[in-house]
Amino acid sequence: MRIFKKSVRLDKSRVPLSNEFGSRNFSKSDLTSLLKQRSKFVNQNFAAMILGGTGQVGGAAVAELLATSECREVVMITRKPIAPRSRVRNVVLDTDSSDFAERTAALAREVLSQAPASAISCVGVGSGSARWSEEELKHLELGVVGAFARGCHDAGITQFCLLSAAGSSTRSRIRYARIMGMKEDTVRNIGFARLAIFRPGIIVGNAHTPAWAGWLGNLVPGSFGNIDQQILGRSIAAEIALCSGETGEVARENAAMKKLAAQFNSMP
Repeated sequence: MRIFKKSVRLDKSRVPLSNEFGSRNFSKSDLTSLLKQRSKFVNQNFAAMILGGTGQVGGAAVAELLATSECREVVMITRKPIAPRSRVRNVVLDTDSSDFAERTAALAREVLSQAPASAISCVGVGSGSARWSEEELKHLELGVVGAFARGCHDAGITQFCLLSAAGSSTRSRIRYARIMGMKEDTVRNIGFARLAIFRPGIIVGNAHTPAWAGWLGNLVPGSFGNIDQQILGRSIAAEIALCSGETGEVARENAAMKKLAAQFNSMP
């Protein structure tokens, strides 16, 4: 859990705790103050619905959500059953079905009836996109992701996190970047009160990223350079935990994702 680790001490008026700042002793009044401070900024008792949670980036986002004590449940929509995990609910749905959006909406309403909920799409082909036809990519990135987003919105979910890519634009000459831009437009037009778009450059620590690409990313500045997969996943979790009350659209590239992840780390 990303909150506190407690240990026993003879002086019961002070509680030794360890967090991202290191170990120090807190009085009971200090602890109460810190918890109140945290509750002001962190979304409490929330759930997250995720599509693409079995992938590399999605898995990192799930791990970071589960490390957050305020996350009540992660609902993972998959095509096949996955191994049971604490605080993870696996729901198997046929994403190619014509009623996928309606089934997503029904699930989202049930999740929302228990606690506030946000939605995440970490669907992405990444380095394997060259082997896919444009029609196949559009079916996945626009059709499946779009249906998931529509179902979540129709059920009343207001915050949506979308994994895209650096350089995404509908005007790009690069096919993958162009389809990423189209995906962003598809979700944008659905009308979420809060839309957070994540546009990573070269994702290091990812099984699909070859070593030479990570080396090259060290030489590339800015948004097209390297970002660690864990930091990317943490920034997605941080958006839900820290920004659920915000409205409007935000697009985060490497620097902004690293900053948000660091902010999440430093929360008391």
